Amino acid sequence: MTVHEADAAPARRAGAHEICVVVPGDIDDAEVPSGGNRYDRRLCDELAAAGRPVRELAVPGAWPRPDETARSGLAGSLAELPDDSVVLLDGLVACGVPEIVVPEARRLRMAVLVHLPLADEPGQADLNAGERKVLEAAGAVVTTSPWAKDHVLAHHGLDPSRVHAVTPGTDPAPLASGTDGAARLLCVASVTPRKGHDVLVEALATIAHLPWQCACVGPVRRDSDHVTRLRGLIGGHRLDDRVELVGPLTGRPLDDAYAAADLLVLASRAETFGMVVTEALARGIPVVATSVDGVPDTLGWDPVGAVPGLLVPPDDPAALAAALRRWLVEPELRGRLRAAARLRRGALPGWDDTARRMATVLSRLRRETR
Repeated sequence: MTVHEADAAPARRAGAHEICVVVPGDIDDAEVPSGGNRYDRRLCDELAAAGRPVRELAVPGAWPRPDETARSGLAGSLAELPDDSVVLLDGLVACGVPEIVVPEARRLRMAVLVHLPLADEPGQADLNAGERKVLEAAGAVVTTSPWAKDHVLAHHGLDPSRVHAVTPGTDPAPLASGTDGAARLLCVASVTPRKGHDVLVEALATIAHLPWQCACVGPVRRDSDHVTRLRGLIGGHRLDDRVELVGPLTGRPLDDAYAAADLLVLASRAETFGMVVTEALARGIPVVATSVDGVPDTLGWDPVGAVPGLLVPPDDPAALAAALRRWLVEPELRGRLRAAARLRRGALPGWDDTARRMATVLSRLRRETR
């Protein structure tokens, strides 16, 4: 008897309500925090808090290009799951290994959570076809924003009825006290080319005559060559004492960084949602960000239609510098943006909403029967 047979032994049958969530092995590694890992962690915690049994499988590996040990670990973990198990796989783990995931979709009720299509990262175009096979085999595909849903549909040509948007929630937080109300700038993002720190440094160099300090919080191990170039750029503009690459922060240290901030700055070249935007708004901190992908919707509007920040084109240091200059020299603008951010704060959904919406998607899953 094989595990693919319809009349598999009762011992191979799944529990009625258990959700198995397959996540990267570094999900809780404080040295490499990411929006995807934070989403996965908060989702698992909220599902469990809502009374849904969660079986979490953290699979070590250099995803989406795992070595043989990691591949074997994932294959073994999936093979051990009972037939008809409800399984939510992080796309970073699932989408690079279709030869492992697609056969299991024939006996498991499988959904794939796509934080970012693999081919959207530089150097990963060769993974595109395999990702499509995985998403076509899954019973459902979950994205993290309406923009990302439309992007995945257009990119992979999937059945729209199987693709869903389940946006991240936001944890309640106290209002940030800031510093002087203007000068403390905060960027929270992994130091990689996609996050645009180089654009931010070029913009800051043109307003060096104004008073500001910028703390860049985020992992510096994901692209060491880029970090080296960025440090050279900072030094070349003589901004070493004003732009600080703080490294990764989580928990209380990250809360303290937000509390000290007057403005969040995000210069990303691509961003499916931008969780740091809502984390800032939850504290009443206005945002200057690039108008890419899902960011405009994430920034949103307050209840009277005011935008709690400024949006600029990506890869445009001059436009970013102009927005930052306005923030620094126009007190009335700062007051309007801060008021809008505080009103927007009250409209942000929590992670319990994310968990409810995900549970609804998963409850409707059927296994793939081809």
